[in-house]
Amino acid sequence: MTSTEQYLDSGEMHPIDVVETLAEHYDWAFDRVAEDQIAMAIEGAWRTYSITLAWSAYDETLRMICSFEMAPPEEKLPALFQAMNLANDKCWAGSFSLWDEQQLMVYRYGLMLGGGVSAAPEQVDQMLSAAVMACERFYPAFQLICWGDETVERAMDIAMSEAYGRA
Repeated sequence: MTSTEQYLDSGEMHPIDVVETLAEHYDWAFDRVAEDQIAMAIEGAWRTYSITLAWSAYDETLRMICSFEMAPPEEKLPALFQAMNLANDKCWAGSFSLWDEQQLMVYRYGLMLGGGVSAAPEQVDQMLSAAVMACERFYPAFQLICWGDETVERAMDIAMSEAYGRA
């Protein structure tokens, strides 16, 4: 039995109920915005990420947006977009997008649950973990490009360098 299974049995639970139960389990700050939407904050090493999940019964999709503030200088946008494309090539489950008007970098993902399939706690947990891990991995590169005067190649080398083994 996994750690999340002991806290809930998703059976016929509404997908946002599954998310809320996980948020309570991990002691994350959250707000049930509506029956089909929840907003929460998850603390990372670099910053606190704002995460919103919304359930669409119409297309049976649980949509997640993980965001953090990003207001890059206008002259850095081409380099940032290049870095986002490179980051998106490395993210199989979701993708980065810049919402310039809101000054937010967002990582988006949609979990399709067609045919009345329920969201398993492990799926939701993995979706949230993947979002935070992607943001944690690429946040430093985005920062270095926008404010550290690093080249896209150098900044992405730093972000894409993964440690193997243990120290």
